[in-house]
Parts: sequence; C-alpha cells; structure tokens
Amino acid sequence: MLATKYTLKGVSRFERVEKMGEITQSDSFGIAVFDRKDADVSSFGFIVSNKISPESTNRNRVKRAMKAAVRYELGQLKSGQDIVFLAKQKILRKSTEEIINEVRIALKEANLYK
Repeated sequence: MLATKYTLKGVSRFERVEKMGEITQSDSFGIAVFDRKDADVSSFGFIVSNKISPESTNRNRVKRAMKAAVRYELGQLKSGQDIVFLAKQKILRKSTEEIINEVRIALKEANLYK
C-alpha cells in the first residue's frame, strides 16, 4: 500500500498534471508528470476508468500493481513531482509482475530517477 503522503489528492491537482504536465506513453498506460519545482515528496495518482473494465476487482488489481511498483522505487525517484498513471485497455491482459516491470521501465524512460 502506498503511504498517504505520496498520494495525489484533489481534482484540481489531477487536472493540473493532465493539462500542464508532460505525457509519456507506455504500452499499457500513460504517465503525466508535472514538475512542481519544490523539495516536497512526489505525489502519485492512478486512473483506471470504468471504460477499462466495468468490474471493480479488475480496476483495483491494476491500481494495486502500479502502486506496488511505485512503492518499491520511491527511494530512487526524484522529489517535487506530481505523477498520474492513466491505464489503457491493454493493461488488463498483463500479470501483476508484468505491470510492475512496465512501470519501472516507464519511470526510467520519463527520467524520474535521481
């Protein structure tokens, strides 16, 4: 479980990231990154819409996998970022391990490591 201090909260913050952030596409999701230019810890949000799957168990499995990957990498990630993961339909066909590996690769490609 991702600690509360790392969780992106508030519709306005999600909208700011999606409008003003840089978007990087992965095979199963997109990552929108907004640099707050401060020293606070980075915040993460996860969007898995009903269009991806109408079943909440599938949506929650995907969110848990992405959160686990972020939690494993927290110590190595830059501070001062707001990051939103936007799931695509393809993610449902991937196992938890595949999602975790893809998140790690996408974070490297988005240049989010220290």
